[in-house]
Amino acid sequence: MATRYFTPRFFEFFEELSRNNNREWFAANKARYEHDVREPMLAFIADFAPRLRKISACYVADPRPIGGSMMRIYRNLRFSRDKTPYHINASAAFGHRDGARHHGSPSFYLSLSPAEAFAGVGVWHPDADTVAKIRDAIVAHPSKWKSAINDKKFKARFEMMGDMLSRPPKGYDGEHPMIEDLKRKDFIGGTEFTRKEVCSAEFMDLFCKACAASSLFMKFLTEAMGLKW
Repeated sequence: MATRYFTPRFFEFFEELSRNNNREWFAANKARYEHDVREPMLAFIADFAPRLRKISACYVADPRPIGGSMMRIYRNLRFSRDKTPYHINASAAFGHRDGARHHGSPSFYLSLSPAEAFAGVGVWHPDADTVAKIRDAIVAHPSKWKSAINDKKFKARFEMMGDMLSRPPKGYDGEHPMIEDLKRKDFIGGTEFTRKEVCSAEFMDLFCKACAASSLFMKFLTEAMGLKW
């Protein structure tokens, strides 16, 4: 039987938080956060775990409230001019089981906020070593890369996005047929859901289908980083 995880109260909490982004308001409404936001997201993550293993046995959905897949609501203010203390979205990232040993990995990502319900797949703002590995894999296996990004299921659901270099990266042929992809600084596909979809009992299936549609893309990136798919 399909489960409904998220309700309009989930989004109402963040709508109010966006207008009252301070510690006093959050302290007074922390029970709402835990009941309407954190518990539904952790339940979603727990139920997503076996579904994710069917897509790739090497990727992990961890429902622990601290140190798991769900990201903290508390913002890191150390290097930010914006001193509002809380994120106005709930998000979760599902990475590779060996990602920590490889300084990160491609991820399946979900972010829910009043502004948008976004799912992403791939590598966002990777370090120089990771970018080089992915670019080298594209050069070494151009047909595999083309198959991944032109896969019908992937293209029907996801849009390639992220930052690009204005010029060809140093050390790569500017005339390479894949030069536009080699100029990517991010290797990510994104898609959106409606609030109605998120609040429906079908959302788990919708999210899982989207993640499954990215399998060839995620497999390419995972193997480019020296990880098992």
